[in-house]
Order: sequence, then C-alpha cells, then structure tokens
Amino acid sequence: MKVMHIHFGKEGGAERFFVNLVNALHDRGVEQRVLVRPGRSWRGEIEGSAKVYEGVFRRISLSRFLLRWRMSRILREFRPDVIMAWQLRASRFMPAYKDAFRISRLGDYPEHLGYYANVETLVCITPDIAAKVREFGWRGDIEVIANFTRATPVAPVARSDMQTPDDAFVVVGMGRFAKRKGFDGVLRAVQKIDGAYLWLVGDGPEREALERLADELGIRDRVRFPGWQTNAYGYLAAGDLFVINSSHEPLGNVCFEGWGAGKPTVSSRAEGPSWVMTHERDALMVDCGDDDGLANAIRRLRDDPELRVRLSEGGRETLSTRFSEEAITDAYLDLFARGAARR
Repeated sequence: MKVMHIHFGKEGGAERFFVNLVNALHDRGVEQRVLVRPGRSWRGEIEGSAKVYEGVFRRISLSRFLLRWRMSRILREFRPDVIMAWQLRASRFMPAYKDAFRISRLGDYPEHLGYYANVETLVCITPDIAAKVREFGWRGDIEVIANFTRATPVAPVARSDMQTPDDAFVVVGMGRFAKRKGFDGVLRAVQKIDGAYLWLVGDGPEREALERLADELGIRDRVRFPGWQTNAYGYLAAGDLFVINSSHEPLGNVCFEGWGAGKPTVSSRAEGPSWVMTHERDALMVDCGDDDGLANAIRRLRDDPELRVRLSEGGRETLSTRFSEEAITDAYLDLFARGAARR
C-alpha cells in the first residue's frame, strides 16, 4: 500500500495526530510520502516513516501553480494507491488523480463542501461531524474514524525547572491558545483553589491575553507558560491533573493526552469529549463555561487520591478498548484497501 499525504497545518493537536498516524502506518508496512509546509517543528518525527516534501499553497499566488506542477510529478513517479488530504486547505489542493483513492480527513466541522470537489470519501472523527456533513448535502461516502494517542508515561520534568514546589497540586492544560479552548476559564478556576499551580503548555494568538489575565487575577506567581513543546508528556507526567475546557472541541488529540500519560482528567462537555468520556468513570465532566463547576471538579480531585486513581484507570481502559492505536490504524488500513480495490 502506498499513501500520499497532503498536510498544510502548523502546530496543534491535529498535527500531533498526523505524526502519530504516519508513524503507525509505517510500522504496518505502508510506504508513504508527505507534503507539508516548510519549517514544521515536527518534521523530524516523520522523516523516518515517509519521504517529506515541502511547499506552500496560497489562494492567490504563483506558488500554487508551481506546487500543483510539482505534485503532478510526484504522483507520476510515486503512483500512490491513496491520497489523503488533511483539513480544508489540503482538501482544496487535492488533485483530480483518478488512479488513486482520494480521501479527506475532517478534524472539525466544515463551513461548506466547496473544498472537497476532488474527494471521494470524507473521514469524520466523530459521528456529530458526519451528521453535519450530511446536512450540508454530501452524497459521497463517509467514514467515522477517531484519533489515537501515542502518549505513554515518561520521565517528568523537574518541578524546580518550572519554579513550582514539589508538594504543590499542579493542573496541566495544553494546546493552541485560542478563545474556544477556554484557557481563560481555567485561570479563573485555579484562582479559586488556594495553592494550586497551573501549567499552560502551548502557544497561540491568546497568549498575551492569558498572561494579562493571570496578572489581573493575582495568580501570576502560580501560573507557568512553558511555550509550545513538541513533546509535552514530561509536563503531564510532572502534573497531578489534566484539564480540557474547550467550548468547542470536535475530537482533538487533547481528549486522550491525559489518559495516555496516566493522569486523571477534568473536561468540559464539548462535542468531542462528550462522545469520548463518561462522567465519573474516566473523567469528571463540567458544563462549558462553568468556572465554578470546573474549580469544584479540580478541588474534588485534589482532595480525593482514590478518585484520581479510579479515573486514571478508567481512562486507560477507554483508550485500550475504544481508541487504541491498533484499532484506529486497522480502520484506516481497511478503508485504504476498500478504496484502492475500486481501482
């Protein structure tokens, strides 16, 4: 099986899953090539699993025509069985190459279907996204295939390096600093919990606003911003609890990171977490935007070590039974085989 990936993303959960899947497919014997933006921090993580090309695709630019010419040469030489586009811009770039099965993975809700003219099958990461695609009038095939994480317990970063006391209760959040991720609500919740520390691992357009809010709330001395980390699991390992507070979260890798690192999770009832998680079994769930509810859930876990253990064990069980690397990779391989067989 030969697969050509097109991915024009930057940094975030979708990119982490892209790296995970490329490496998992390589481990299963799939020959792969990938087209990505230049200068990606995670490029080195896939170079052993795929031949990497770099290019920039802009709507109004000479570069888009040069890149299409380049892609035609790659396809003629590689002759892939499958072309897989990742999200909107890559889907718009999907070539009308009839000799390959053409799919696009949707990690979020599309605004319309205009980007998918050359796509045969849409892979949606939740049933809710699949339903929305049907509402928009998609008549092609749809597959629902979730994500998996390769997160495993690793050596924790030193708390002293994070200017954090060894006996502090540490809450960890991670991801792209965008408004919908709700990190401002996490800051307000932590303010209500005496002595709790917060590590926000990531970066994005809201960083300065979050730093100002930490100052305004008077908790700047208990909040750490270590920036974007290609491998954030050491920070999870050093923390006590993982928090997701998105107002809108289809099914980011973030839903699995805490479980993969063996940490209890508190999450908002956004779309993806509500499908993945079960309240009291593998996570504590709170309503979106409920700062007091979030603070109460964090406080409850701080004060109940047995609950922390029970939720961590429940999370590992959910990962192994519903969202394992083997099951998700098998689903993609089965889809590739069925699509390629049509040729």
